[in-house]
Amino acid sequence: MLWFLVYRLFQAFITLLGVTFLSFLIIKLAPGDYLDQLRLNPQISEETIEALKRQYGLDQNLFVQYIKWLLSALTFDLGYSFQYHAPVSDLIRERIGNTLLLTVSSTLLSWFIAIPLGLLAGLKENKLPDKIIRAYSYTFMSFPSFFLAFIILLIVSKTGNLPVGGIHSPNFNELSLLGKILDLLAHMLVPVLTLTLVSSAGLIRLMRSSVIEIKNSPMVVMLRAKGVSQWVIVKHILKNAMNPFTTLIGYEIAGLLSGAALIEIIVGWPGLGTLMLDAVLSQDLFLVMGGLYIGTIMLLVGNLIADILLAIIDPRVREREIIK
Repeated sequence: MLWFLVYRLFQAFITLLGVTFLSFLIIKLAPGDYLDQLRLNPQISEETIEALKRQYGLDQNLFVQYIKWLLSALTFDLGYSFQYHAPVSDLIRERIGNTLLLTVSSTLLSWFIAIPLGLLAGLKENKLPDKIIRAYSYTFMSFPSFFLAFIILLIVSKTGNLPVGGIHSPNFNELSLLGKILDLLAHMLVPVLTLTLVSSAGLIRLMRSSVIEIKNSPMVVMLRAKGVSQWVIVKHILKNAMNPFTTLIGYEIAGLLSGAALIEIIVGWPGLGTLMLDAVLSQDLFLVMGGLYIGTIMLLVGNLIADILLAIIDPRVREREIIK
């Protein structure tokens, strides 16, 4: 298991280097930057702009700039935001908790919904429960997350009983502890519900197909022939169906992060999505790179968690990696 973890961590580090370098290259090759916008201000002299370039190392070779940024980023010193006039690490630290609140909540809810429904649909293949569950899955898989968010926002706005944006109410600080929790949950409803419905729909289909494949395998047929109880067979099917399901944790986190970024912008949730949008629109180099860096680390951690869970569930995975 130790060698398996070392190998996965090495792969994650190489991936992190590749993603950050390509991102840095694309941003630098894009026309214009934040300092070019300052040139439009007649009160800022060219000497001041050149001094800022030297101060932030933007007058150096592209590769030198990247190496210096990378060495600082490895210690989580992500530079200084031109737009917010604050350290990038502080800005991300303020927002990352809000994004994780959405993604972790929707991930847990998606799994809580997808595993039992996918298992039921697979065991009741082509029967009424399977048809109802498939209808649910196909319906919400066909909705883009942003469009579903608009629909839910429209419904919520018609009721007038739930908030339609932001993270808390104006009088949040005056509420009791229970009131603050309920207020936060009310504001989380639209974004978490949107992410959960879209994510669980795809996971249900995967779980269903895995259950059907294992249910019809020679091993399960043999267990039935030996008169093994249905409960034991279901536990065997569930354990084996979780293998391909578990490998998708990392990809699900990737999808949830990208989906959450879009939903955050739509509902005005103060997370990394809205921060990154502001950074891109203002061409704030260090803020964009800092957001991409932290986002990539979150995705790699998600994939690493999936690999570890899969290795625990199926020891053959560790053996294959060691052989490689």
